[in-house]
Amino acid sequence: MNIHEHQAKEILKKFGAPVSKGVVILSIEDINKEITKLNSKKFVLKAQIHAGGRGKAGGVKVIKSISDLESEAKKMMGKILITHQTGPEGKEVKRLYIEEASDISKEFYLSCLIDRETSKIAFISSTEGGMDIEKVASETPDKIITNKIDLSDEGPSTKEIKKIISIFQLNEKQKNIASRLIKSLYEIIIKKDAILIEINPLIITATGELVCLDAKMNFDDNAIFRRPEILALRDLNEEDPAEFEASKFDLAYIKLNGSIGCMVNGAGLAMATMDIIKLYGKEPANFLDVGGGATKEKVAAAFKLILSDKNVKGILINIFGGIMRCDVLAQGVLDAAKEINLTVPLVVRLAGTNFKEGKEILDKSNIKILSASDLNDAAKKIVETIK
Repeated sequence: MNIHEHQAKEILKKFGAPVSKGVVILSIEDINKEITKLNSKKFVLKAQIHAGGRGKAGGVKVIKSISDLESEAKKMMGKILITHQTGPEGKEVKRLYIEEASDISKEFYLSCLIDRETSKIAFISSTEGGMDIEKVASETPDKIITNKIDLSDEGPSTKEIKKIISIFQLNEKQKNIASRLIKSLYEIIIKKDAILIEINPLIITATGELVCLDAKMNFDDNAIFRRPEILALRDLNEEDPAEFEASKFDLAYIKLNGSIGCMVNGAGLAMATMDIIKLYGKEPANFLDVGGGATKEKVAAAFKLILSDKNVKGILINIFGGIMRCDVLAQGVLDAAKEINLTVPLVVRLAGTNFKEGKEILDKSNIKILSASDLNDAAKKIVETIK
């Protein structure tokens, strides 16, 4: 789960990290009231969307007067921002963040994340703040250092912290602040089930202060049930409507850009299904794992979800019945098809528990279904059919 910059900064502040002072604006009428909380004649106006690259898209502006602030805020609120992370459809700006402007002397990059490969917490530090870290890694890898630390109740040691911040070349005062910041990031990862915290840029001001000028946080969806205070920060306006609908039925669904809708049980089988669709020259429209013990209601919801995507030209259902019974799946598909006028080809491959009963349910229905003997046959048939 993602949150907005202003929310991430509030969390950082609660854990003792140095952040710039700002206010969130949900409507233009709030500006005059909220701006009195800031002590500055120069401001930075930021669009709040769940995507990077806002500055290049016109979503970050330096403002030199309150009158200009209101004018620019009116232009930005409701604007569709298109960045390299939003896709061509962009995202509508529905909230703004106004903060006191900072005189920047240096910019750094700092992030903290879970490294699943080593089961450690990784800290990534770079002198190239304000840039895409992927670009820095490919073009100037010597300007990045990665330090991985073991999980412990004490958090990172003094020696580990020194390694993490060594690339920044800080003075003693700044090192003390940076040390507290590293500890804060580690605590947030552990105590709030965050999986990524990114500070880009982390700056040194003209007066030598260390400040988190921007902040991004991602949280583990699987742990969100025990973090109601984080769930309360969820902004449904920033989520894909289909993915939000899927979450209501506990479906693992991710929308993709292809034309073949997929319904599969099991993440590994779902990945294999998407791979073999690509092998035959087409792209999957989604990742959709209905899970091992899905009910017919859940299957019906999944089927409707696939059909809600206008890019879908055909559907491939690939079920291996273990805990999941093939007859339950077949009934769910049938129930959904009765409510929706199915106008795209449907290929079904069933194997495992009650697959004969499932095939019989589908065969006796009025739905035009192509039956497949195995995964290879299923992928080949759906690709040939939509061609």
